[in-house]
This record gives sequence, C-alpha cells and structure tokens, in this order.
Amino acid sequence: MANVLTLDNINVEGKTVLVRVDINSPLDPSTRAFLDDTRIRAILPTINRLSKAKTVLIAHQSRPGKNDFTSTLGHARELGRLLGRTIKWVQDIHGEKAMKAIEAMNDGDILMLNNIRMDPEEVGSKGDSLALSETSLVQDLASVADVFVNDAFACAHRNAPSIVGFAHHLPCVAGELMAHEIRQLDVALESPARPCIAVLGGIKVDDSIEVALNMLNNSIADEVWLTGGVANLAIHLSGHDIGDGNVEFLRNELKDAWEPTVDSAKSLLTTYADRIVLPVDVAANVEGNRIDLKIEELPIHAPLFDLGLQSIRALSTRIKEAGTVILNGPAGVFELPDFALGTIEMLSACAETKGYALMGGGHTATLVSQRGMSDKMGHVSTGGGACLDYIAGRILPGIHALELSAQRYQLEITPVLHEE
Repeated sequence: MANVLTLDNINVEGKTVLVRVDINSPLDPSTRAFLDDTRIRAILPTINRLSKAKTVLIAHQSRPGKNDFTSTLGHARELGRLLGRTIKWVQDIHGEKAMKAIEAMNDGDILMLNNIRMDPEEVGSKGDSLALSETSLVQDLASVADVFVNDAFACAHRNAPSIVGFAHHLPCVAGELMAHEIRQLDVALESPARPCIAVLGGIKVDDSIEVALNMLNNSIADEVWLTGGVANLAIHLSGHDIGDGNVEFLRNELKDAWEPTVDSAKSLLTTYADRIVLPVDVAANVEGNRIDLKIEELPIHAPLFDLGLQSIRALSTRIKEAGTVILNGPAGVFELPDFALGTIEMLSACAETKGYALMGGGHTATLVSQRGMSDKMGHVSTGGGACLDYIAGRILPGIHALELSAQRYQLEITPVLHEE
C-alpha cells in the first residue's frame, strides 16, 4: 500500500498550493470545444477542499507536435463553468507574468497556468526526482508555494518535473482523486473478495503478461483469463498454430520486446498452467465476416479479432460468480461491430456482478463510459498506463515522490492533525 499523505493530513487555509492535475481532454479539431469533460469534473472534489487556499493549477493538454496541443485557457473557462465562478488564467508557466499573478492572489482564488508541456524542461528533462527538482521550472514555482498537491493519477507513471520534482522542496500530498485511485486499487490488490479473477486483454501484450505474473506471484488473483492479443500469443505458445499473419502481427506490435515477452509468457503458462484460462474458441475476420471456430480448428489465414461465442459465455458466467474482477483491455477489435461482442458481453457481466469490479483506464474506461456503465462498476480508473503499472507492481514515479515527501515531512505535518 502506498504510504502517502493526503489533504486530511495538512492545513491549507491561507496557503499557496500548487496542484498538478490531469485535465487533458479530447477536443473538437475545428472548434477546440471539449468533447468530454470527465477529467475536469474529476478534480472538482480537490478544488472544493482548497476553498480557503490560494490554488495554482498546473496542467497539460496533449504534447508538442500533436494537433490538440494548445493552451489551457479553454480548460480554465470550462472549469469555471463547472464551478460557477471565474478562474484566472495566465499565459505563462514560471516566468515573470506567472510569478506576479501568483503573488497577487487572495485566499480562495484559483489560477491556472498555461500548458506545462509548453515548457522545454517539462518535456525534455531526464533523471531522478532529485535531478528534476533542480529544474528552474520546479525551483521557481516552489519558491512561491507552501504545499504541492498531486491529483494527476493518470500521469503518476510519468517521470516529469511537475510530477516528481516538488518532493524535494515542499510538503507533497495526494489530492482527492489520487487518494481515491490508490485506495480503490489497493482494495482489489491487497484484500480482494474471493474468488478474485483478472481479465487481461488489449494489444499491450507485454504489459498484460507482467500484470498476470504479478497477480499470480503475489496470490492476488485466483485465476487469470486472457483475451485479445495476449490470448492469441498464449494460444500460439500452447502449441496451436494461429496462422503466420497473426504471429507476424504480434511480432510487429512487440518489436524488440518480442523475445523477452515470449520468455515471460512461457514462464507464466508453465508455472501457472492450472490458473491461466485461455479461450476455447475465437472469431476470425474472413473478408469482413465473423467466423467462429474452435482452437482445434486452427490455423486460419485470417486475423483473429475476438473471443468465440463459447469463450464469451464462459467468461461472462465466471465474472458474475467472482468476488472481485480486475479487468484491463478489450477482448477484441471492438471498433468493428461484428467483433465487439466479446468486449460488450464482458463489460455487461462486470456491470451485473455482485462482486467488486475494477476497470483499468484507457480504452476500458472509455468503453465503460460510452456504454453508460460507470456507476455500475466498483471503480473505473482515470489512468490507463498508470493503472496498468500499478497492478503490474511497478513503481510509479508520481506516487514514489509522494512517499518520499511523506517520509521527509511527516513530523512537520502530523501535529496539524492533532490541532484540528
């Protein structure tokens, strides 16, 4: 469990608080209008907790070179609309304009800085948190602040100055969203209701193998059900010929990671043969048509795009029986209606189960939201890569920085708890 401090551990009244948020949002290419404000709504609980502080928001939108890389002015306006108040904005990050704007703030004010990724140090700096703490970006902003709040769980796996650098200058605490993500993930990973099953799919095959190994090595999951690209690889390694085209596709996706991923997958399948569940049938895309066939009927010289009907029924039944379901990645090429069935049925079963269903971020979270199922799930993570890294047992730089700060400032902060 992450040992971090939260807003419950610190008094922010009258303080200048830097808040790193992830409100990176899909924008209409022509009008720049927000197509989805989910991530902006997600930070409202933290903003509301800081009502008596001077709140300085650090945010990004996309990254250099992308079509939707733009300023955060629209984000400030959208946040203001949701809060029903004016949010100040400055076309600067840590220069003279930004410093003056921060120093002029009154208690209760909210100021949003410009897109942090417009600063070369944010996108180009390398090294550990100590090295990143020495950037002028971090040092300038830390010099005018009292506290740093990280509420950007979706960026917690990024080793960037605005995510990790402040740990060496200021007390750093988790915002409401960050703390909620950590709590919900820990519920599923540390004390899951049994049986606990992991359902791993999508095209990030190497990540899925690492997640499976972590969950089985640490007795988190009782069973791991494989779908999507990782299932195709496992079927191939189990001695079934899935066709040269499907093997080549996986090789191209994994590139240099092919050999180590194959080695890890072989180890997984050998060590946990009785706890890994592979599809018994698959759906191939034969000239645009869905053709279901049993594993024994392989190979086929057509791409495998979904679970077969028998596998879909078995997985749906098992999900509904589980005490905990940890799901990451679609079951197939869900963008094509004929091959979305496995993913749709899988998510529907998660919405219907009486157990605790944790949905990984990225594509999974988007699909859950699009189908109006979010409130039927135990938890839908806001972080794609961050969630995947967390359940794979990897160290997330953003959370590690919060832990470092908690160790450093614990004695300084703890007395505030007794005062309140």
